[in-house]
Amino acid sequence: MSAANGTVRQRMLCVRGLRLFIRERGEGKPILLVNGLGSNTDMWGAVEERLAARARTIVFDLPGSGRSPTPPLPLAISGIARLAASLLDDLEVERADVLGFSLGGLVAQQLAHDSPQRVRRMALAATACGWGSMPPTAEALALLSMPVRYHSRALYRQTNRLLGPADRDVLRRVPTLTASRLRYPPPLLGYTYQITAGTLWSSLRWLPTVRVPTLVLGGADDPVVPGANGVQLARLLPRSRLHLVPGGHLFLFDPAGPAVPLLEDFFASENLTRSQVWAQGTEVDSDATVDAAFASANGAFPHRVLSDVYRRLVAEHY
Repeated sequence: MSAANGTVRQRMLCVRGLRLFIRERGEGKPILLVNGLGSNTDMWGAVEERLAARARTIVFDLPGSGRSPTPPLPLAISGIARLAASLLDDLEVERADVLGFSLGGLVAQQLAHDSPQRVRRMALAATACGWGSMPPTAEALALLSMPVRYHSRALYRQTNRLLGPADRDVLRRVPTLTASRLRYPPPLLGYTYQITAGTLWSSLRWLPTVRVPTLVLGGADDPVVPGANGVQLARLLPRSRLHLVPGGHLFLFDPAGPAVPLLEDFFASENLTRSQVWAQGTEVDSDATVDAAFASANGAFPHRVLSDVYRRLVAEHY
């Protein structure tokens, strides 16, 4: 059941044998929000609140993060996507809009591929196609490899110097992001399961078959998921529009930034022909555009070399 009249309904729900923390807010067309690596539902903040003013938002903690317990066995991205589809079943939602941020964008792509009839529209923010994409910078990789930093406020503050200036600015202006992150630090095993699932996954071979209308949002100065990945996604997805916005990896959570108004327009427009964000977005129709974006990106070595080899193999054989 949905939460109505601006009230919030949150509870633990057993889905496919796993206990998930879920929260619903607002009423109207359902929007499923899938968060990033080791994140929790409280981090959605203003994104959830503003989307819920026009829609029924559904957020949940991925297994092994927030208030959802770590599963006994690791889940692949395809398994998490099946879990998301089953969650929609349990909530009696036949079709939903889906917003995936970072790791959640991988889950959103998989869901749109495996169950396209369940996804009306999709928004991908600060995410990539997995293998074949541009990897993070060396500094960002260092941060991703230290989940223990979320278990110590002092260590968290010390290691934040590895963040880019745009992300440090967002954390300074939106202290609730840090408070939410540290309130529910991800279990180390659950975090390991999630990062392993993301590391082993790729949509590069099949993404051109996904015809769900997709808004791709990327941060121009994102060190975790370089903006070149947004260009690549927009090239691979046949029905997509790209907006590269100012900011780093956390641009989505900046209440003063452009991302949330773009999402509001995209999800609320009854017809895409009436959506300003769709009309003003970039349609990437050239591989050369992707090559140029990758050439100027700062992904870490040797990861970018290995990913480039995979990208070229897929281009030759698929």
